[in-house]
Amino acid sequence: MLKSTSKNTRTSKNTSKNTRTSKNTRTNTSKNTSKQISCGDILIKVIRNNTIESIHCGHLLILDNLGNIIYKKGKNDFLIYPRSAIKAIQASAMVRNGLNLNDELLALVSSSHIGTELHQNKVKEILNTVGLDETVLQNTPFLGMYNKTGMATSLAAPCSGKHAGMITTSKINNWSIADYKNPNHPVQIACKKELELLSNEKITNIAVDGCGAPLFAITLKGLAIAIHNLMISKDPVHQRVVNACKTYPIMVSGKNTLPTLAMELISDLFVKTGAESVLVAGLSTGHTIVWKISDGSDRGEFELLRASLKKIGIVNKIFNNYSNNQETNVIIKSGF
Repeated sequence: MLKSTSKNTRTSKNTSKNTRTSKNTRTNTSKNTSKQISCGDILIKVIRNNTIESIHCGHLLILDNLGNIIYKKGKNDFLIYPRSAIKAIQASAMVRNGLNLNDELLALVSSSHIGTELHQNKVKEILNTVGLDETVLQNTPFLGMYNKTGMATSLAAPCSGKHAGMITTSKINNWSIADYKNPNHPVQIACKKELELLSNEKITNIAVDGCGAPLFAITLKGLAIAIHNLMISKDPVHQRVVNACKTYPIMVSGKNTLPTLAMELISDLFVKTGAESVLVAGLSTGHTIVWKISDGSDRGEFELLRASLKKIGIVNKIFNNYSNNQETNVIIKSGF
């Protein structure tokens, strides 16, 4: 049984105080560092002419409104890098430290956008609020996903909204901008603290994400707890960030992408993906879905999310018509 942090997370006005647990109940991830990811259980089946041609295995947890496990596949006690799946938690840390943007821009801080002109212009708006421009961005350059021509830029990269948020937060607090990606920088310490409070795990493994920012390892169980607590939090900071993403799903990802489509079509649903096939989803009721596909492939993610949502009683006919399957003679199904 997987419980949420505390009964107080449902009623407290300040989750930053009430999601904090005692040293005795906090999970120490240093004890889990020897537990590595395994293949796990079958999550996706690729079927061609009634024959299973390929499978994708991994690990999945579904929690009910109280934070109890109602369905699981694979294991959940090994460390993973949640990658961009935790951007709403990082954005919460920024808001808690003075970042004051409208909801559209706040959703972009929480995003892995596809680099459209709209996304890039809105990233500029974030930086302009403190008198800066895109030249201060230090994230890895990228070609916009919607347009594979031209020159790779930091502005077009999926993580430019997050980096703009980190820089803006640093400027507001008179923190150094030149080294904002350093794990010991105040903005990164704030992001780490926010994740620790929500996940009930002490972070001991720090790597570098694909965008160049620090990356914090937690267990899949810890990720599920963090998203569950984020969903039920009464903290206005958490509520504002999650509601911004739900209100502006196009800013969180982009047209026809899984997170955007799911949030556009399914009321109250929050969805965020991360690289190497990590996904988190949740409702304000506390129902939570997290997964990590072991081979890092996002093939079949639409089918897997549909099957997972069905486990908590959500079926949307319009969403069911979408898929990232490009072959008409191939059927992709969930493994459950």
